[in-house]
Amino acid sequence: MRLPLTLCTCVLGVAMLTAQTPTPAPPGPKVKASPGKLQEQLAKVFPDAQSFSPKQGDPPHFVAFGPAAPTGKATPIGFVYWTTELEPLERGYDGPIKMLVGLDRRGIITNLIVAEHHEPYGNFSVETPAFAAQFKGKSIREGFKVGIDVDAVTRATITVTSAARAIKNASRRIARQYLPAPEKP
Repeated sequence: MRLPLTLCTCVLGVAMLTAQTPTPAPPGPKVKASPGKLQEQLAKVFPDAQSFSPKQGDPPHFVAFGPAAPTGKATPIGFVYWTTELEPLERGYDGPIKMLVGLDRRGIITNLIVAEHHEPYGNFSVETPAFAAQFKGKSIREGFKVGIDVDAVTRATITVTSAARAIKNASRRIARQYLPAPEKP
């Protein structure tokens, strides 16, 4: 009597686990920004740039160019990059937060825009102009700790922490790869 009861319990347990395991949603279509929209976004995050290169390199980035030098060649003045391409595993409360960030050649963030997110509290945390404004002019050598260096938002701690970490890690990765090492004091 004990063996059939144990067998039934095992079968029932497996059936319950299988029923509770969610099936992954099929991937949605990739949404690409139109070339005009992308150029507007690039100009917004790096307003001093006069032109931008196509996306290039590893890690992927756009080069921002300033006025042409006397030789006629455009002068690189910084980089623009998508945080989701450099930090693809960084997730907010409800998925990735896609941000476009500008970084000058001194390691200073020129600006950023939040292009896409699925955060339930994003409308009053990462979408606000104040969120992006607190990073403008921030050195990548400074702290990015939420509540100390970055404004915390009640009910959106995971969202803000994830976004700040993505900005910091992506920016520092670009700096390590493309900027000269800082001079020692």
